[in-house]
Amino acid sequence: MMNNDVLRSIRYMLDISDSKVVDIIKLGGFDVTKAQIMAYMKKDEEEGFEPCSDEVMAYFLDGLVFFKRGKDESRPPLPIELPMTNNIVLKKLRVAFELKEDDMHAILKAAEFPVSKPELSALFRKAGHNNYRPCGDQLLRNFLRGLTLRVRG
Repeated sequence: MMNNDVLRSIRYMLDISDSKVVDIIKLGGFDVTKAQIMAYMKKDEEEGFEPCSDEVMAYFLDGLVFFKRGKDESRPPLPIELPMTNNIVLKKLRVAFELKEDDMHAILKAAEFPVSKPELSALFRKAGHNNYRPCGDQLLRNFLRGLTLRVRG
């Protein structure tokens, strides 16, 4: 899934402004301008569209964790994870929204995209692990839709 799609989806889910997105990325430790965010929010075919880099997405997701849960100043920031994958996006959203396994299942079920317990846990394994499974675009899209239903519902 494109980083821009994830960014647009989360912005809609939380009903936040472009300025707030800038603030969240700054919380993560990176500087962007409101003009850049506006370019990321445009549709691919719109004039002025800019693809959102993995780096910006990584800082946004880290900032989202701090925005939702608060920042522990006593702990040094962890290095960002690159390249960005759907699995990393899913992990960061689980942390930011403090979701347990049951919450994850309920969210996917609400989006009419249920997955089994082993399928879900495979998404959170380290790449290279025997049971690791890459998170597909369809699963991430449905998870974002289900999470939006939960947050905005």
